[in-house]
Amino acid sequence: MLEIASFAHLKEMIGREVAVSDWLEIDQARVDRFAEATGDQQWIHVDVERSRRELPYGGTVAHGFLTLALLPKFLAESISMSGVRMLVNYGLNRVRFPAVLPVGRKVRGRFKLLAVEDIAGGAQMEWEVTIEYEGGRKPVCVAEAIVRRYP
Repeated sequence: MLEIASFAHLKEMIGREVAVSDWLEIDQARVDRFAEATGDQQWIHVDVERSRRELPYGGTVAHGFLTLALLPKFLAESISMSGVRMLVNYGLNRVRFPAVLPVGRKVRGRFKLLAVEDIAGGAQMEWEVTIEYEGGRKPVCVAEAIVRRYP
């Protein structure tokens, strides 16, 4: 885990990849829970037998929004900031899902710091996040995430 000791230290990292999360296996149980929580029960995500027969991936695929929803988990497990009482997801500038994620694969997040600016009572950071799967040629999610930190 990367320890960021100060706001000045954070600003020195602009333009660089600063952290990579650990791998996380995406199993069918996680996909099923996400489908239940969001109401997205499309067969390509939840019907294992039909997906084996009809999809070229050998089984079901994870929701694109599931990969996006892992962003806060990967960030929290990859980067620690001293003197921060609260982080808030402020928004996204851009999100793309360049490749599908077959269920049973492992994913991880890569974090590049694009910008840091002072805001009232804290700081706003813009991260380029790339979520890739083990052995994949293309990422499964690329997003520009805006996170606010408050001391």
